[in-house]
Amino acid sequence: MPRLLLVDRFAVLNVEEVNTEIREPIDAPPLSPSAPVRTALPQRPKWEKKLPRRLSANTLDAHRTSIVLPIEIGTTDTSEVHSVKALLDSRATGNFIDKDFVHTKGISTRSISCPIPVFNVDGSPNKAGQISEVVDVILRYKTHSKRTLLAVSNLGKQSMILGYTWLKDHNPEVNWQTREVQMNRCSPRCEECHAIRKEQALKECKRELHTGTNKTMLCQLPIAY
Repeated sequence: MPRLLLVDRFAVLNVEEVNTEIREPIDAPPLSPSAPVRTALPQRPKWEKKLPRRLSANTLDAHRTSIVLPIEIGTTDTSEVHSVKALLDSRATGNFIDKDFVHTKGISTRSISCPIPVFNVDGSPNKAGQISEVVDVILRYKTHSKRTLLAVSNLGKQSMILGYTWLKDHNPEVNWQTREVQMNRCSPRCEECHAIRKEQALKECKRELHTGTNKTMLCQLPIAY
């Protein structure tokens, strides 16, 4: 019979010593900060890049010191033609068309990716808000025509405003007594105006030749004359 081991159950249990020293944390390599995520900006089409970053406009009422032009606009997608009265305003820094007029006539608009803020002449924000869409039209005045982008905004009583941009590009001759506006001083970039000037010069040359007032202009006429 095997010998039994006698164990005193009332003996004191052995307790292992615990090291209570505070150990310094192991230096871990610093976490590299994550690179900021860059949000890709939408690619702007070429026509949108030509738009200004800010605009100025006032929804003024036409009065006797204002000049209002009879304008025709032709849509570039449906070739529809609409008549509209345009107020000349040199204090406006862009060309505008009324939002209600656009919706009433069913004119297609183009949305722009970066809305353009609009300010009044005194620098305060315009109550019409930012420009978020434009219309692409052929703007016609008399025999002059040019493709133009018009900013869509709430213009109140006005249907269209032609501002400093249009006046600078075409430099029209304004007769304030008769309220006539002639398109005969456009920049070299405006081919339509040059064609008009050539036609007017030819008519004037023919008139002077028939009246005998200026015979030196004979060499400027085409041979077919």
